[in-house]
Amino acid sequence: MKHLLALITIILLSTCQNTPSSNQSTTSTVQRSIFNPSSAIPPHPEQKSKELNTVWGDTRTDEYYWLNERENPAVTAYLEAENRYADSVLAPVKGLRTKLYDELKARIKEDDQTVPYFKNGFWYVARFETGKEYPVYTRKKGDLNATEEVLVDVNALASGKEYCQFGGLQVSLDNQLLAYTVDYSGRNLYKIYFKDLSSGKDLPDSFDIGGAFVWANDHKTILYDTKDKVTLRNDKIWRHVMGTPQKQDVLMFHEKDETQYAFLSKSKSEQYFFINCAYTQTVEVQYLDANNPVGTFQTIRPREKDFYYDMEHWNDQFLIRTNWKAKNFRLMEAPVSDPRQVNWKDVLPHRQDVLLTGFVVFKDHLVTTERKGGLSQIHVLRWADKADYYIEIGEPTYASSVDNNPEFDTKNLRYTFSSLKTPTTTVDYNMDTKFKEVKKVAPVLGNFNSANYETELVWVTARDGVKVPISLVHKKGVPRDGSAPCHITGYGSYGISYDPGFNRDKVSLLDRGFVVAIAHIRGGMEMGYQWYEDGKMMDKMNTFNDFIDCADFLIKEKYTSTDRLFAEGRSAGGLLMGAVTNMRPDLFKGIITGVPFVDVITTMSDPSIPLTTGEYTEWGNPGNKADYDYMKTYSPYDNMKKGNYPNMLVITSFADSQVQYFEPAKYVARLRDLKTDKNVLLFKTSMSGSHGGSSGRFKRLEERALEYAWMMGLLGMDGGEMKQ
Repeated sequence: MKHLLALITIILLSTCQNTPSSNQSTTSTVQRSIFNPSSAIPPHPEQKSKELNTVWGDTRTDEYYWLNERENPAVTAYLEAENRYADSVLAPVKGLRTKLYDELKARIKEDDQTVPYFKNGFWYVARFETGKEYPVYTRKKGDLNATEEVLVDVNALASGKEYCQFGGLQVSLDNQLLAYTVDYSGRNLYKIYFKDLSSGKDLPDSFDIGGAFVWANDHKTILYDTKDKVTLRNDKIWRHVMGTPQKQDVLMFHEKDETQYAFLSKSKSEQYFFINCAYTQTVEVQYLDANNPVGTFQTIRPREKDFYYDMEHWNDQFLIRTNWKAKNFRLMEAPVSDPRQVNWKDVLPHRQDVLLTGFVVFKDHLVTTERKGGLSQIHVLRWADKADYYIEIGEPTYASSVDNNPEFDTKNLRYTFSSLKTPTTTVDYNMDTKFKEVKKVAPVLGNFNSANYETELVWVTARDGVKVPISLVHKKGVPRDGSAPCHITGYGSYGISYDPGFNRDKVSLLDRGFVVAIAHIRGGMEMGYQWYEDGKMMDKMNTFNDFIDCADFLIKEKYTSTDRLFAEGRSAGGLLMGAVTNMRPDLFKGIITGVPFVDVITTMSDPSIPLTTGEYTEWGNPGNKADYDYMKTYSPYDNMKKGNYPNMLVITSFADSQVQYFEPAKYVARLRDLKTDKNVLLFKTSMSGSHGGSSGRFKRLEERALEYAWMMGLLGMDGGEMKQ
């Protein structure tokens, strides 16, 4: 999936040319950028015109297709030349980058830890130590005052490595064996390791896996997945017995459909393994008794196009969330003894105005996560009498989610909430008495005070009459006269809802007078499942139009002006940035686009590229003429033309497995050929990062400081302060 975790893009208009847009505030003075792009010569890779395969009578030409050659030294040389050019242009804000990095780091409580959770007789905690990048995972037996046992010190694993992503850990039910995974490549390729917790010794069993793994209940067998070597599709599930060679591992399942992925999990009850053969709207679930790992997986209901269901186990029932005759999903149950669809019965019926996004089971309660009116909600239901209620959060726009709740027989629900001004707050909630105990408010060091900021949820009427929500935050007293700089982000793909949660880094923008906004555009699920369907496939243009209309709204309502408006998007949000840049290059001061999916048709035409075949239901299949024709109307790489472009900062990672580095590389090279303005175009490639950027909690701050310093430099804020 070309999305994963982080999202941003910015578009910049030259500050010393072009007449102001008619939407530009007359009360705002355009600031002079402190950058001088002509101070260095930008790289210009060789053009090698290549005619791509003719499709539906259309032949496309790509002069930079050769940048796909990952092993070609000329490709690496080009990326490194772009990095040097970017550093040269950014030289005037070198001191500001250092200042911002120090500021961002100073907000972090370095000796921090997670709220402990209890599972199977032990308290589990992840803690950070001062000066160290990665967490240390620990447990204590029975009591929080017991002796700490270190399970994994990720700092030790990362020693000497340029990149280290910890995948997760699981302990066998007898508490004697530990399994954990690590990715050193940045391409989501993990290796699993084992440890004997009774002796503290590492075990010789170790091999490559796709990422998912679960213990069987015999305490010696583990199930795991592997990926196709070329497409990186999770396609096989294996069984391994501890102490035996991997070559003896048994293949338990092989997903042969190239559009489907095999996702392995285990029920909260620890009684069943599940395999979800899935992608986007089509899911088939198979199950197996975890007490019998040598058994055969059984199918609940055979797959059918656009039929979605997932499952959990509770007592003698399977609970099933499904879109069967329920656009926004409903919750059903079926006896474990015979879970065929004919036996499915409603637990929570379908509701037109409420999207059911997930659920957690307890002995006496059912907790569902839902979306209504653009906001996430937590719904509690008591099994005995079906009495129910919603947990109140108390802010106009916020993010809430159910946290880690491994225990079954408990009345305590752990959940978290935050808002654009409220740090993440962890709450233990008694589902019978409704008593809330705040266990932790994520620390933000320095002089941060949430009372200094205010949030808003505003509604924009899009060009087709649909109401689109925007979440906003700014410091109290920021003038509403168009003079404030603004940073707006969006995503709008895969049905992922971009919740308005707290981001500690954004305080550096807020304290400098920025308005920070999130556009909840179609393509996500903020307003229900139809919101997703109205922003995908043949309706994808709604996503781009919504974002443009939201940006226009912020200007017309004088939250900001065109000469101070920045946009940001990452991954599929980078596609969003590429599309709106082509459609309205006049609208933004600057664009930050991270790991951008910009060469839609070429990528979707190549099934060997990781994650392509599973996304035909998101973007379309170029093998179908209607899909091809529609994709060509918005694909950023195919719709670029000679003319003025905003200031742009494009960021990628060479090892990225979700959006290959060559998409932004080709995009920037072609931009350099076509842009007629003198605006700043910079391209930075991390040679060791992943789709989400650098690993480690401090290293990523260098990337954030670069982005913020770039914006501030374009506004003439050489010291980080706005000049009036």
